[in-house]
Amino acid sequence: METLKKLFNFLIQPRQIYFYTLLAIIVPNVLLCITEEYNIGTAICNVLLPLSVYAYMFTLRRKPGLMAWILFPFIFLGAFQLVLLYLFGNSIIAVDMFLNLVTTNANEALELLDNLIPAVFGVFVLYVPLLVFSVISIRRKEQLTVPFTKKMRKIALGGGIAGVLVMACNYVVDKDYSVKVDLFPLNVCYNCYLAVERTEKQADYPNTSKDFSYQSKPTHAKEQPEVYLFVIGETGRACNWGLYGYERNTTPLLAQQPGLVVFTDVLTQSNTTHKSVPLLLSMASAENFDRIYEEKSIITAFKEAGFYTAYFSNQKYNHAFIDIFGNEADQTIYLKERPKAAQNINDGELVTLVDDLLKEGHDKLFIVLHTYGSHFNYRERYTQEFARFLPEKYNDVHPKIRNLLVNAYDNTIIQTDALLNRLIESLKNRHALSALLYTSDHGEDIFDDDRQRFLHSSPVPTYFQLHIPFVVWTSDEYDASFPEVKSQLAENRHKPVSSNLSVVYTLMQLGGLETPYFVDSLSVANKNYHVAERHYVNDHNLSGTYDDIGLDEEDFEQFKKHGNKF
Repeated sequence: METLKKLFNFLIQPRQIYFYTLLAIIVPNVLLCITEEYNIGTAICNVLLPLSVYAYMFTLRRKPGLMAWILFPFIFLGAFQLVLLYLFGNSIIAVDMFLNLVTTNANEALELLDNLIPAVFGVFVLYVPLLVFSVISIRRKEQLTVPFTKKMRKIALGGGIAGVLVMACNYVVDKDYSVKVDLFPLNVCYNCYLAVERTEKQADYPNTSKDFSYQSKPTHAKEQPEVYLFVIGETGRACNWGLYGYERNTTPLLAQQPGLVVFTDVLTQSNTTHKSVPLLLSMASAENFDRIYEEKSIITAFKEAGFYTAYFSNQKYNHAFIDIFGNEADQTIYLKERPKAAQNINDGELVTLVDDLLKEGHDKLFIVLHTYGSHFNYRERYTQEFARFLPEKYNDVHPKIRNLLVNAYDNTIIQTDALLNRLIESLKNRHALSALLYTSDHGEDIFDDDRQRFLHSSPVPTYFQLHIPFVVWTSDEYDASFPEVKSQLAENRHKPVSSNLSVVYTLMQLGGLETPYFVDSLSVANKNYHVAERHYVNDHNLSGTYDDIGLDEEDFEQFKKHGNKF
C-alpha cells in the first residue's frame, strides 16, 4: 500500500501530469503516421508541430491539470480517433462520422459499442486516469516551477519553428499536401466545421428547394392500374447473394422468380446510409452532390404525375435528408417511431403495410420501403425461421469468430430474399402494371482479408462496401404492355451501373413519367443507357473515380474476381 501511495503521489505531480498529457494527446498523431501513407515530411510535421503547440500551451498555466481540462475537446477527438483506428484501421475522423453521431439512433450505437469493448477500454485506460489526476492536481497547491515552464516554452518554440519549416517544405514538394487534410487535429476540426456547414444547409433546404418541380406528367393509360415499389436495402453486399454466384444459396426464392432481372455489376457511390439513401432517392450524385440541397426526391416526381405515394421505413428518424424525402409522400410511416414500438422490428412488417395499402385500391401507386436489412447487429435482423446457417450466435466481434458473423449475416440475406419474394407475390395478386426495384445503400466488411476491416462507413471504402445487389422485377401485365422495357433491362443487366446515379431515372422510365429532368442514358431500362466512368463521393462531397479514393490492391483483385469494371 505504501508503494502504491508513493506512486500515486508521484503521478499527480505537475511535471508528471505535464508529460503524461503530452504523451496521451500525441498518441493519435503517432499512430496516424503508421496507418496512413504519409511521406517522411508529412509524418514529421504531423507529430512535431502539434506536439510543440501542445507543449507551449501547457506552459501558459502553471497547473497543467487545468490546461488538460481546457484542452478536453482535443482529448475527446484523440479518443474518438483511436476508436476509429481500431474499427477501420486507418483514416482520420471524417465529416460523415460527425454527421453519423447525430443521425444514428441510440439503439444502433449501443449495439456497436457493445462490440468495441477493447477499443473503449483502451481509451479509458489512457485518458481517464489523466483527467482524474488533473482534477486532483488542480485542487492541490503544487505548480510547475517558473524555470521549468520557461525551459519547456523555449523547447516548444524551437519545435514549432521546425514544424512550420517542415510544413512549408511539404507544400513545396507535394502538390497534394494540405494541413486541412494531413495535419491532425486541424484536419478533424475542419471536418467538424464542414459537418456544421452541411447541417445548416440541410436546415435551409425548405427555402432552397421550395420552387422546385419535376413538371412530371404520366404517359401510361389512365385506366390501367399501376403499382411501383422501390425497396431500399441496408448493408447488403452482392458477394453474399446466391444470385451473384455465392457458394451458399442465400436467395432460393428470388432465384425461382420469373421476370426478375439481376444486374451483376452495380457499385454504390457512398458507403454511409445518411448520404447513400438520399442519393438513391434524388437526382443528386457523386458527380453533382449539391443538387440535393435544391431538388426534391423521386417521390415528388410520382406525386406530381398523379400517383398516390407512400414511404414506409423500418428505421428510426435520422433527422437528415432521408426523413425530409420520406415526408414528401402522401403517407409516411416509421415502424420504430410508432407508440410502444419494439426495439427490434422485423422487416416483414413492411409487407403488411404494403398489403394494407394495396387493398385501398389506388389506381396509381408508388411505394418506397426502407428496410433494416443486414445492418449490424446481424443476429437481431431475422427471426429464427430464417436461421439456416449455424452456429450464428456470438457475444463479441473478432476475426476469430468470423464464421459465426458470416452465418448470421447470410441469414439476414435469407430473410431479405423472403421479404422481396412476398412483395413480388403481393404485386402479382394486384394484376396491374407493376414493377419492383431493389438495391442496397452500401455493403459491409466482415473481416474478409488480412486488413481485418469490419462494418461500413469507413473514410476509405472497400470492395465489400461498394459492390451491391440490384434487381428489377416486372409483372406479366407490364411486360405485355411494354416489352421493349423488359428487353432493355435484360440487355443492360451485365453493364456497369452506379446505383445512386441510375435508380431515379430507371424508376421514372418504369413508371412512364415524362419530365424534362429525365435522362435516358442513365436509365438501365432504356436502349440509350450509356456506360460512363463511375464515381464515388468522398467525405468532402467531392467526386473521385475508384482509382483515386484510396482503395487497396485487395479491392481491385475482388473487382476483377467478380467482373466489376472500375
